[in-house]
Amino acid sequence: MCPFARGVLGRPDDSFYNQRVVISSHQFSHPLVQQIQALSRELGFSQVGIAGVDLSTAEPGLSAWLAAGFQGDMHYMAAHGLKRARPAELLPGTVSVITVRMNYLPSRPSTGPAVSGASDDWQAEEFRRLERPGEGIVSVYARGRDYHKVLRSRLQKLGERIAAQVQPMGHRAFTDSAPVLEAELAARSGQGWRGKHTLLLSRDAGSMFFLGEIYVDVALPPTEPTTAHCGSCNACITVCPTQAIIAPHRLDARRCISYLTIEHAGPIPLELRPLMGNRIYGCDDCQLACPWNKFAQRSALPDFDERAGLTGQQLTTLFGWTESEFLQFTEGSPIRRIGHERWLRNVAVAMGNALRAGGDVNQSAAIRAALVARLPQASELVSEHVAWALAG
Repeated sequence: MCPFARGVLGRPDDSFYNQRVVISSHQFSHPLVQQIQALSRELGFSQVGIAGVDLSTAEPGLSAWLAAGFQGDMHYMAAHGLKRARPAELLPGTVSVITVRMNYLPSRPSTGPAVSGASDDWQAEEFRRLERPGEGIVSVYARGRDYHKVLRSRLQKLGERIAAQVQPMGHRAFTDSAPVLEAELAARSGQGWRGKHTLLLSRDAGSMFFLGEIYVDVALPPTEPTTAHCGSCNACITVCPTQAIIAPHRLDARRCISYLTIEHAGPIPLELRPLMGNRIYGCDDCQLACPWNKFAQRSALPDFDERAGLTGQQLTTLFGWTESEFLQFTEGSPIRRIGHERWLRNVAVAMGNALRAGGDVNQSAAIRAALVARLPQASELVSEHVAWALAG
């Protein structure tokens, strides 16, 4: 998924982790935590944790990341200053944060039966998709319903149930639409550790999950953090197509394909286009290469099942969508928010890469024909990317 939507802001504070012990089941033995955990599972969450509000050790990393300009055009990342690292300033009265995790690996592909539990070969299958240049690849998290809608409603229900059944409290639910250091809060509450790709990793579930938070105005017993378990592995750094992970725990968003295809509104830099392959919305490579994702859990919610007409679709079909068809096929999807123009821009780059890859002559001819047919009504942004694609 798009990592910036999950609170990716650079290197976590090492001293914080070095002072903590490995997570163990006894930390969830507090009756309050057990009650909250039970309620959360009724709503489809796989894990809960509780964190305090002192994130002061994360502030230097956040400031340095922003000062380096790694956020690119995501001006909203800096708009709230250090409020991201200060929950009590973002929402006065906050003294604890309930964090939740929700698995999103689809249980049902767009075609075929549902798959239960973890799948040993899902990573290999995704890598095989990347080897089919004529197929458009959408990040796994975006193949179903918009997670903002799913998480927001369930988080609100969880807060209401906790307040009614466990502990009276004022509360407010957040998804990534608010300036919250999601990954940092999740790590501090024992949900996992920050991987070298900066995403949160769990020994039980890899990284294929969404995060959410409930800010509350009562003190709840915190759950202990875990230590990191990446060791000497650098698979995520090595596999990144654009080398956006410039060092362990340090991500330059301006080079990240998720940023380029989702957050970036203008022309995609020429030097990065050939590296994007057939990825048209987001990028999962750093997660596909991670050994911990062999433990990724299938979602129990049909909301994240792959929708027909999107997964496994040919680039020529996706590029042929009119704006009304784009809106129809992406209704209720996070993809819709990038708009038809950026969608066409992304697909045009993938089509150019397919032409450069050579291979099937008939496929190449169909791609060229589709690109040429789009030119008369294309915007300036799309036209420039179409011209680049045809020049390959």
